[in-house]
Amino acid sequence: MHNKVVITGMGTINPLGLSVEDSWENAINGISGIGPITSFDTEEYNIKYACEVKGFTPGNYLDIREARRRDRHQLFASAAAQEAINQSGLDINEEDPGRIGVIVSSAIGGLKAIADNMDILRDKGPRRVSPFVVPMLMSNGAAGLISIDNNFKGPSFSVASACASGADGLGIAWSLIKTGVIDAAISGGSDAVVTEVAVAAFDRLGAVSRSNPEEKPTPRPFDISRDGFVIGEGAAIIVLEREDRAIKRGANILAELAGYGSTADAFHITAPSEDGVGGSKAIKIALGSAQINPDEVDYINAHGTATQLNDIAETKGIKSVFGDFAYNIPVSSTKSMTGHMMGTTAALEALFCVKAIRENVIPPTINLQEPDPECDLDYVPVVAREKKINTAVSNAFGFGGHNAVLVVKEYQ
Repeated sequence: MHNKVVITGMGTINPLGLSVEDSWENAINGISGIGPITSFDTEEYNIKYACEVKGFTPGNYLDIREARRRDRHQLFASAAAQEAINQSGLDINEEDPGRIGVIVSSAIGGLKAIADNMDILRDKGPRRVSPFVVPMLMSNGAAGLISIDNNFKGPSFSVASACASGADGLGIAWSLIKTGVIDAAISGGSDAVVTEVAVAAFDRLGAVSRSNPEEKPTPRPFDISRDGFVIGEGAAIIVLEREDRAIKRGANILAELAGYGSTADAFHITAPSEDGVGGSKAIKIALGSAQINPDEVDYINAHGTATQLNDIAETKGIKSVFGDFAYNIPVSSTKSMTGHMMGTTAALEALFCVKAIRENVIPPTINLQEPDPECDLDYVPVVAREKKINTAVSNAFGFGGHNAVLVVKEYQ
């Protein structure tokens, strides 16, 4: 079926801001979202810094009683969905609710609800465990709640592919619209894992930066001294629609989601394949589905986690696809500012690609001071760059060897 899938609304809650415009303004100005962890006492932890959401008040988006029944990641998703739906102008009274899907992904789900109620179980006994803990911990809970809040009755589910979850969710929504299963989708990701157990676990894995940002900036994607990612949290939601439907109702079309590719490394449960072959294949599939030649790509938003293995593997994967032209493509890691928001980050990075296309500005890779010799592409260090962008690629690679790549184009 020949019909473009277009983007008509976006919303986000993340460490850089509580709206798309605030987040984008901070991103292009190279503002870091990192700060001391405030949600628990870090005295006994090696990790004392994270990219937490700041100033978020659930009561600004939901009835207070209802807000208490939702996990933090679900609250983020509901708020971001409100912004995205409001911008899109979707009116459920005029649309068939069965033709609107909700595919909102979470890599981990309600980890805070689980952790809090384990404490309650241990300290106060089983009768004090919340009756709402099951819907709070479900990784599909955010999608279900957005469907309930807005009376969307099309397919509603969550994709769990680790840090590729948000991109895979958008890609599946794109596929459902392209094949005529639905006409529109609210899609993206939401995670909130700045918790005691997650911080301890990722530290034990050796994946998280232990740097004190007051002494040395962190995270440092593609830098020779990089020492891991910084944990982040938040949500990013995008409204996708079939082009003719969006035009018919007079929607403001922001960009086109033009392609999607997904592969598995089949290599290691946490490490990427050293040659980046899984990621490169996903890029090729995404470009093919978008009918885009490699030399038409103007910008790549990298997975760019600032881990030793990932940054080198991603660089090799990009070179494998683009050859010598890879050196002509600006690449940046916005995780240098947002931290790694697990399944959310891929959706936020797709959102940033839309903004980059609309404003012809590439957000920087902050903290990149001395590039790793094995990471020798144009990573837009420190300062944003003005550039005409027609086509952007967003990479997302997750534990388990999951690779998901999206292609975003200027709408024409």
